[in-house]
Formats: sequence, C-alpha cells, structure tokens
Amino acid sequence: MACPFFMPTIRFDDAGWLHPSRLPLGAGWRGECWAPGQGGRIPSDQELREGCNLGYAASCSRIPQERPCDAVRFSVTRDFCDQLEICFVFEAGHRPAGHGRLEYDLVHERWVTTHPEPRIQKMAECYLQSYLLRRSRPASPGHTRAQTHE
Repeated sequence: MACPFFMPTIRFDDAGWLHPSRLPLGAGWRGECWAPGQGGRIPSDQELREGCNLGYAASCSRIPQERPCDAVRFSVTRDFCDQLEICFVFEAGHRPAGHGRLEYDLVHERWVTTHPEPRIQKMAECYLQSYLLRRSRPASPGHTRAQTHE
C-alpha cells in the first residue's frame, strides 16, 4: 500500500529492500510528496523506504490529519491475453475506504479506463510496469510458470 500523497517518478532499485517485488507498487520508487502544502517536495531515501512506498506513514510530518485514506493497494484481478484488469483499494485505519478497477489494453498498450486522480493513476502505471516486467521473465529451470493474480 503506497501513501496516497506519493507521486512515483522513477524506480528505486538500490534501496536495499529484501523483496522489492512484494512492495505495494511491485518495486521501490522515488518520487514526490503531494500532501497539501508540499507542492512536489522530494522525500529523503529514508522517507521513501519507511513511508512513501509503504503507506500508513504515521511518523510522516507532512501527512494531513484529515485525509480520505492512509494507503492505496493494487492487484491484478484478471490477466487475459490482450487485457489486464487492475483493482485498487483505498484503506483508512486498516479498513477499506473505497475501491475501483482500471483496465489496460495490452495489444494497443493503452489504458481503457483510468483514475481521475493523477497520483493514483501514476501509481497504477508503476504497478503495471512492475507487473509486466515480472510477467515477461521466464520461469526458473525446473519450474513451470503459473499465471498469478497478485
């Protein structure tokens, strides 16, 4: 679950995460803070590791007390040969606070449905990029590749 005020911009592969593919956006990301009054402030590496990429950043001094959600979670709910369906869930106080779905056309490499909030859409794009990278990697020798729904 990423912070809802985080606008990811570039992969952050050298952050030292044990299992970066398990992060909410499928990898670590550098980016900007768009919490009210922050106007695109660049978080420190520590803030990126401990809050922005994870959500529920209770120790973050920039996150407003009044907010619609604490984190955003993404998952692929359908992986057809030509289309992906990505579900998103907003969480507040560790409970669902809203949800929806986005669709991506793999053949034409474009979004069929998008989210109106630019930060959420950008997070979905980052999640999709990470998912497609994992999806295209060949399976390890001796293992078969199972289709996953993360």
